[in-house]
Formats: sequence, structure tokens, C-alpha cells
Amino acid sequence: MAEDSESDEECPQLVPIHQQPCSNSNKVPVTIITGFLGAGKTTLLNYVLTEQHQKRIAVILNEFGEGSAIEKSLAVGEEGQLYEEWLELRNGCLCCSVKDVGVKAIENLMLKKGRKFDYVLLETTGLADPVPIANMFWMDEQLCSDLYLDGVVTMIDAKYCLQQLEGPEAKQAAQQISLADVIVVNKIDLIPNRAYLDGLIDKIRSVNGLAMLMETQRSKVELDHILDLHCYDVKEKQLSSVTMVTPHAHIQNMSTVTIEIAADVVEERFDRWLEELLWEKALCNRHNGQPMCIIRMKGMMSLLGNPLRVIVQAVNETVEKLPTTTEWASFDERFTRMIFIGRHLEHETLYSSFMSSCQPVKNQTKL
Repeated sequence: MAEDSESDEECPQLVPIHQQPCSNSNKVPVTIITGFLGAGKTTLLNYVLTEQHQKRIAVILNEFGEGSAIEKSLAVGEEGQLYEEWLELRNGCLCCSVKDVGVKAIENLMLKKGRKFDYVLLETTGLADPVPIANMFWMDEQLCSDLYLDGVVTMIDAKYCLQQLEGPEAKQAAQQISLADVIVVNKIDLIPNRAYLDGLIDKIRSVNGLAMLMETQRSKVELDHILDLHCYDVKEKQLSSVTMVTPHAHIQNMSTVTIEIAADVVEERFDRWLEELLWEKALCNRHNGQPMCIIRMKGMMSLLGNPLRVIVQAVNETVEKLPTTTEWASFDERFTRMIFIGRHLEHETLYSSFMSSCQPVKNQTKL
């Protein structure tokens, strides 16, 4: 009897699941809108909710302030209700308030309303760290949720951004910039001169050289620039247009590092390298001794023995490899390109350690 009891408590053997990822074709894309208070998030959402753009968009508000026409039309639920009131707009959009930004909560909102939307825009609180929220939607997609993460848009107040990046809230500001797929530098009309704006953009780029960056005033942007981003699936196109930044004083020790080599990646070695980098934090910056901390990673890989291009990406410690449908045109064309955004990153250590998982295709080139 005792032996049976012990065997019942043994951990079951893990068996790998070989299945195709759930298709996004019938899912609703979620775009996370983040940024400090006053950066222009609500102004952007007011535009989305009032303009005639022929798109059915559900806007989810997760913060409340005073004076907003949107927020005055809503009532936060008492005694734990997730939402209290939907606000119907003439242009077919819809707005609601939530206390819980969980995937299931938003799915329930959609179900209760009985409508299918083209997009969901989720506004976070000003000081929120977007990483856990992005991870939540990204990972729930793997469980075949009705929603999928399309991208993260960070709004920047051009007038006060430098002050925020150098003040007591610098860590949160840098975190919001580092995870962004699109950075909207707003209120540029309040900047005294172009040199100041160029300096601000250089600092932003030193943190995140991967995101698409736009300059605007009064939060006016083309919706096509913040929707259908496909930043977390194999359709994304950012890897071919990464901004190469010149290393200089980094904000909150955050930076972007890019590696490109003419080499095939040996998958087993690469997986072990990822464990050391993401989970064990075994790779340290040789200048300050601090472990490298990855906030966002993206890559286009040539896997040894695989004719297809493979996308790899990570948010913090969560990682995914996705084969594309595109084959390498020729043996000589094969390459691997990796972009890392995070804290205490150091190029030489990243490069040399990553090379241990690679098999050169031809003479290696290093950026």
C-alpha cells in the first residue's frame, strides 16, 4: 500500500506535444497602449472612438482620471464586478471599463455583448509595467484563446520624457519603451527646437532600436500604424529594419544589441544557450559583472537541417520558436540575425556565447 502511495506521488514523465500553433485567422488582435499619464493615450483613444474609419474596435480602459469625456460616460462596477457599462459609439466602436485586464475577463466581455470586433485596444495605467500584460495575452494565445497579442504601442510625452527618464520613475519609463513595437513621440509642437527632439529620439533609440518610431502632435496617427502589427507571429517584418545604435550612456542600463552572422544554429545548443541567458541568468556583463536581463528578443534564424526560416522571440523568460513558410533561396543566402533589448547587455559576451550554438555557413560577419 505504501509503495502504491509513493508511486502515485511520482511526477509524470513530460511528453513533448507536436502540434501546429493555433491559427490567428479567426481571432481578435489585441493592441496594448501604454505610456505615462499625460503622454496622450486617452487623446489617441478619443480619436479612435470618434473618427469614421470603418473599423469595429473595442476600447478597454483600465484607468480612470478626472475630466475625460469617455470616462464620465462610464461607471466602474462596485463589489467586484469587472465592468459596469458599455458605451456605444456612432462609428461602430465600443468602449468599456474593466478592473481585470485578464484574457478571460475580456473574452467574457465580448461574449456578453454578443458582437465580433475587428480589434481590441487595451489602455494600461500610466505606471504599469506592460511586460506581464503582454506575456499574459501572448501565452494565452498558445492555449487557443479568442484573442491574440498584436503589438505594444508606447506613447511618449516629448516635453517631459527626458525628465521622466532621469527621475524617480525612470525604471518604469524605460521598461515601457523597451517593450514597445511602436513608439509614438507625441506633443512635438511643444519642443523648442529640432536639436532637442533629435537628442530625445537618440536616447529612446539607445533603449529600443527595434520599434517603429513616429513623431506627432495631439496623438494623431494613422490607425494602420498601430493596428495589424503582427509583432508576435511569423508575419512580422521588423527584423529587416532594425536601427543600429551607437553605444553611449544607457538609460537605466538598458540598450539594444544586434548580432548578425552567416551561420546555421544548432537547435539543441541554442536551447541550452537560451536557458543560460533567460532563466539561469548565467551570462554577465564583463564590465560591471551584472547578469544580462532580456526584456525583449527577436530573431530570424537559419536552423541547421531546416529549409525554412525560423522566427524566435522572447519576452522576459518566455520564449517561442515559429517556423515561417519561407524557404531559404540558396545555401549561400542563409544567415541568423538576433536583436536583444534589455538591461546590462554587453555585445562581446552575447556574441561569443551565441556563436557556441552556431555552425558557420561561410565567412562570418559581425556587427
